[in-house]
Amino acid sequence: MPGQPDPNEHIPKPVASPNAKFDEELAALRRRLVREASMAIDLLVSALDSLWDLDHELARKVRHLEDEIDKEEVEIEQECLRLLTLERPFGHDMRQLAFCLKVNQDIERVADHAASIAKICLKIDPPTPTWPTTLREMADRIPVTCQELVRAVVNSDIETARLIRAGDKTIDQLDKGAFHEIREMIEVAPYNAGLGMLMYRISRELERVGDLLGNIAEDIIYLETGEIVRHTTRKLPPAV
Repeated sequence: MPGQPDPNEHIPKPVASPNAKFDEELAALRRRLVREASMAIDLLVSALDSLWDLDHELARKVRHLEDEIDKEEVEIEQECLRLLTLERPFGHDMRQLAFCLKVNQDIERVADHAASIAKICLKIDPPTPTWPTTLREMADRIPVTCQELVRAVVNSDIETARLIRAGDKTIDQLDKGAFHEIREMIEVAPYNAGLGMLMYRISRELERVGDLLGNIAEDIIYLETGEIVRHTTRKLPPAV
């Protein structure tokens, strides 16, 4: 009624956080990074599928799709730099942007290695060879680790990140095992030396992907704790 005091008159109205827009943009950037990672994992799985089946058409598709990740990597980097320039973040916000910049580059490199595997596939003619068991184990293990790493990014899971970082040693051991298997294959059948060299190139590509996963795991630890662990020994965390 006119002249009657408003019961809500003295209740302060909610004030939007001055950083609300920045927080939204940062969250959107993290989601975009996760989507890019999922694209790179799918590309890696497709590259390996093309290899095992010697599916040259799929291998060519992988090489073409890599261009999309290259484009996304550039756009994410530009968005990171825009936020760094305009918002001048500090503390945890600064670590988040540094995380996005570094991980974005590593994701693009995973896609590069997937495209390299597809390129190797195109150099191998049917029939499908007998693949080294250690090479197959690496190829089975790495995509699973990729998925675990994406979940660790989404959930800010430090313990999983530490386990993935330590697991890079297993990939290194499998790479060495593949080298010995391939060397024995060539010794028994020297005419397969060319194929053996291509097989070992695949092993090296996978080993480098393992290194990149370890790097991203280190970045998760840095993001959540501020701890820089890249120059420390990659070993399993103590049991709780």
